[in-house]
Amino acid sequence: MNQNLAQFIFSGTTTGAIYALIALGFCIVENSMKIVNFAQGDFLTLGGMFMFSMLYALHLSILPAIVLSVLAVALIGAAMERFALRLAKSKETVVLVFITIGASIFIRGGIKLIWGKSPKSLPYFSGAHPIDLLGARILPQSLWVIGGTIAVFLALHHFFHHTKQGKAMKAVAYDPKAAALMGINVEAMMMLSLALAGGVGAVAGILIIPITTMTFDMGVMLGLKGFAAAVLGGYGDVMGAVIGGLLLGLLESLGAGLISSTYKDVIAFVVLLLVLFLRPRGILGKEEWERV
Repeated sequence: MNQNLAQFIFSGTTTGAIYALIALGFCIVENSMKIVNFAQGDFLTLGGMFMFSMLYALHLSILPAIVLSVLAVALIGAAMERFALRLAKSKETVVLVFITIGASIFIRGGIKLIWGKSPKSLPYFSGAHPIDLLGARILPQSLWVIGGTIAVFLALHHFFHHTKQGKAMKAVAYDPKAAALMGINVEAMMMLSLALAGGVGAVAGILIIPITTMTFDMGVMLGLKGFAAAVLGGYGDVMGAVIGGLLLGLLESLGAGLISSTYKDVIAFVVLLLVLFLRPRGILGKEEWERV
């Protein structure tokens, strides 16, 4: 394999894994509330910032810092449902989506106040010595990113297909009234979905902060690209989110490497527009965007 091509592919896979994690967060909320959570990218930023504080302010080791950071963002996601979405007088989809946009702005403001505007970064979890693979040089942190994405995907696939809570969450998305009549606590399922989305977003932020410096508004662009990945794969489909994220990351990397890095950020939105025009249900999406 050509060395440069191999480098582009591995780089794109790492980036795509991050997009996939963000897309998975979108899918979780879609599979319970049937809305787009535009605060998903900010959950990523929160995860990275909490990880920074856990390591440098509380001086914890990596594993406890990861667990506490994920739990902290999951609690913020749950609070967003309990004190913002649940209290909305109108449950119309458009209203709830705008609430998530407002929550995104609020979270970014909070991050700026607590952690400031200066970029934050962390050392690699397992060293900075690159690994040679098929002619490409891969940072060990990239393996953390890819492994973390695989682990989250498998956990979510099991959750939605093999647990009562996951099936209840999907039932709430299809018909909240019918789900309530069957004894499902609709509000609890919605809160759980935002908590899970927050936790998944936090994992993405924790894994990416050693690779790139993190700022308070970093989640905006990453969130939009994660949304593009979710739509590309089939909005609401867990497997589609992973495929869409990886494909988008590869397209970006190959486009930047073989054409020009100038168009790197444009590619995601061109792909999003093409998918919406040509195949709105995405690669794995079914008619009327049926969920996993």
